[in-house]
Amino acid sequence: MVGSEALPSPRQHGVTKPLSLAGPSEADLLRTKKLNKFLLDAGLYESQEEAAKREKVLGRIKQIVVDWVKELTRLRGYSDQMVEDANAVIFTFGSYRLGVHGPGADIDTLCVGPSYVNRDEDFFFGLHEMLTKMDEVTELQPVPSAHVPVMKFKFEGISIDLLYASISRLVVPDDLDISDVSVLYNVDEPTVRSLNGCRVADQILKHVPNVEHFRTTLRCLKFWAKRRGVYSNVTGFLGGVNWALLVARWRWPNPVMLCAIQENEELGCTVWDPRKNPKDKTHHMPIITPAYPCMNSSYNVSISTLRVMTEQFQFGNRICEEIELNKAQWPMLFEPYMFFESYKNYLQVDIVAADPDDLRAWKGWVESRLRQLTLMIERDTQGKLQCHPYPHDYIDPSKQCSHNAFFMGLQRKQGEIVQENQQFDIRGTVEEFRHSVNMYMFWKPGMEIYVSHVRRKQIPLYVFPDGYKRARIPRSMNHHQPVSGSASAEKPSLKRKGEGHVERDSPQRRKSVSPIPITSPFMSPQSRGSDSSDMYSHSLANGPEPESNLKSEEVGLIGCSPGSSIVTNEEVGTEKTSLGSNTQDSSEEDSHSAVDKLSGDQIQVRRNINCLRGSKSISHLV
Repeated sequence: MVGSEALPSPRQHGVTKPLSLAGPSEADLLRTKKLNKFLLDAGLYESQEEAAKREKVLGRIKQIVVDWVKELTRLRGYSDQMVEDANAVIFTFGSYRLGVHGPGADIDTLCVGPSYVNRDEDFFFGLHEMLTKMDEVTELQPVPSAHVPVMKFKFEGISIDLLYASISRLVVPDDLDISDVSVLYNVDEPTVRSLNGCRVADQILKHVPNVEHFRTTLRCLKFWAKRRGVYSNVTGFLGGVNWALLVARWRWPNPVMLCAIQENEELGCTVWDPRKNPKDKTHHMPIITPAYPCMNSSYNVSISTLRVMTEQFQFGNRICEEIELNKAQWPMLFEPYMFFESYKNYLQVDIVAADPDDLRAWKGWVESRLRQLTLMIERDTQGKLQCHPYPHDYIDPSKQCSHNAFFMGLQRKQGEIVQENQQFDIRGTVEEFRHSVNMYMFWKPGMEIYVSHVRRKQIPLYVFPDGYKRARIPRSMNHHQPVSGSASAEKPSLKRKGEGHVERDSPQRRKSVSPIPITSPFMSPQSRGSDSSDMYSHSLANGPEPESNLKSEEVGLIGCSPGSSIVTNEEVGTEKTSLGSNTQDSSEEDSHSAVDKLSGDQIQVRRNINCLRGSKSISHLV
């Protein structure tokens, strides 16, 4: 649909023949024109001024790394000629290299240096020290333990992700061909992974018949994926390289490949091959990189995230079919996914730190572990409790400390027969997750995490763009929304006990208050106060959790904090919950969130405790 002419290619691109070589119709060209205008109006293209600034920044980084290598060469006693010849080369990859980046996007960069300049001491210590002294550099964050070691920072406001690869050469020429397999000789696995980003980007561009059409399609698909909440490799969905490979060649559920998997006995790197590697058989949506060594770029995809993506693909396909029939317009395809209206129950993961720099590091670590929570819940419930991790983070502006929150939708697997008193006990699951998170080797005082169960009515208002909840649209009316939970429409107004009618969903702003977990990792017994004793009386710190009196159609999630549990008993339909003895009478007609039932003093106590910095009442979670 993107092009204006037939595309008879002189050679076959990919491992299979194209679906069609026919050119677009006049109607296709008109739709393409409208799509391009929509993408432009949506602000997906950067200005010429920003593009020029990016080029300038890359030039400065190139000069910095060259000066860094020359200085190291001199300090290590090499000859004057070696110092003069010493060099480092900067390559780009990711969206910038593919030509699909937008305003404010980061630039994925790779520095290739000589064999005597290493990653651990020279890059993450020496270069890091140089950058800390530069006024242009802010938010500097080294991540040496990442799967692909990276140094993140902003240079004159432009976000940079900088990798380093030391290759087996004393002098690195400016015209280094990074696609040549010789750059992989005598290098370690992190270096191979660092080099592969650039090598894969180059191969993708070589394997598409029309680069401009590819870029338009990829830019469109990335925007769609972000709007529909399925753009995040770290969370278990798909990231930039995954979507690029799908645009270039998509015949899934077969493994997506642009070229045949290559072997190299001399180098001996492990390549993706389920016939030889049993672990590769467990991958749910293989998308294979085209550069040696071929890897599955989507190994993070889980059963739960694959389910969510499949639903979104079906949604997108339905809208595209309507666009083809002139029954819909492009904006409908990019309607944002209403995550907080799609489930009745959610897990909320809150993290805090002493300052923004600590939170940046802590958030990166926790976010990289959230996928493990999804996998653990799948494992411990035999896939019967489905999770939908949402790839967005939120900030509570009412907190005085540095804060982020992540959310995960929960639902029983569709089609499961609900038995009387059947429950999912995932208390050990949550504790295992927390334990793995708290193994962070760079942990500092003030870095805290807790997990709590919130129901739809308890979702904090700061997650909504305008600070208030919109009136819910019944499923029958919201026909473009794919079914990711069988949530029924909420009533527009609910009566609180002892009060008149309260318009729950009217567009009125009120203070944003975080939901209250059964126990809080931030609250010491002395800090709780007598008024809140009932709320915490059933934590395992004070004794065993009482048995929930729940029917098979009810939902109960209790104790997500240290030492307590989450027990889920759900059938999508009736909304009921037991959050402790003080909420036993909650019902669809008369219950607000547990937070709404607290007095102002209790709410203030909760806020104060969450935002303490360096207080003795905040201790590291073991």
